[in-house]
Amino acid sequence: MGLHIPDGEGDGCVWVVDGKEGGGRLFLCGTIHILREKDYPLAPGYEAAYMYSDKLVLELAPGEASNPELPKRMAQIGMYTSDASLDENISADCWARTQAWAKKHNIDASSLKRYRPWYVSIMLTATEYADLGAKPELGVDTHFEQRAKDDGKPGEGLETPDFQIQMFAGLTKKQQADLLEQTLAEVDVVGREYEKMIAAWRHGRLDALYEMLFSEAEKHPELVDLFLTARNLMWMDKLEPMLKRGDKAMILVGAGHLAGPSGLIELMQKRGHRVRHYREVKDF
Repeated sequence: MGLHIPDGEGDGCVWVVDGKEGGGRLFLCGTIHILREKDYPLAPGYEAAYMYSDKLVLELAPGEASNPELPKRMAQIGMYTSDASLDENISADCWARTQAWAKKHNIDASSLKRYRPWYVSIMLTATEYADLGAKPELGVDTHFEQRAKDDGKPGEGLETPDFQIQMFAGLTKKQQADLLEQTLAEVDVVGREYEKMIAAWRHGRLDALYEMLFSEAEKHPELVDLFLTARNLMWMDKLEPMLKRGDKAMILVGAGHLAGPSGLIELMQKRGHRVRHYREVKDF
């Protein structure tokens, strides 16, 4: 990475941002959206971030990610009309690999034909993590969203469900095929890579996280721009005013959004804000 970001030492993937003006402080907390029971308790940095924050900021506002209408809408938009099918919209090799994956998981591959490649990609990922015992309800975001609800701590979102749905629905045919290709490559190694990813996340090793999360994605730069870079820049437009207003907020976003040259940490540094790992901050 272009700027020096110190790695954590077991205190979590948590960085503290002090604004260059306004007196605000943001706790940038890299999350894993799907975890296992054995991944708890969380590293100490998360508890400190929650304690010293007046509000939570999530990718989606509290309650929206768990709204049962969201997966229903995703499934509806992710389905082809009767005159198209998955196998007709991806390469023969990609379809063969999709069939092989389905067979491995005792899924009838023909049942996938009615879905668009981007939706099948989501299905593949969810199935692989479920097989590892990882669940969305155990994700870091969900954990703190529930705590904030119990404690009466306010929360807000950086995006809307409509934005996230349209992000997928707006993918071109090629982008959808690329996303499924990328996912098929990733699921081949997810089992053996998951423990490494959790260790890197727990210790705040951003370089290692970036390499694991984006080794396949970097083959498809358009997707990285869409799902990572563009969203980070959009989020910066919401996070920087918080610093200027003097807000104290816990920001909970996927760990991949913190790392790399277009990650939130480097963006914050480049714009003149002070960024330190949680363990380096003594002035709470």
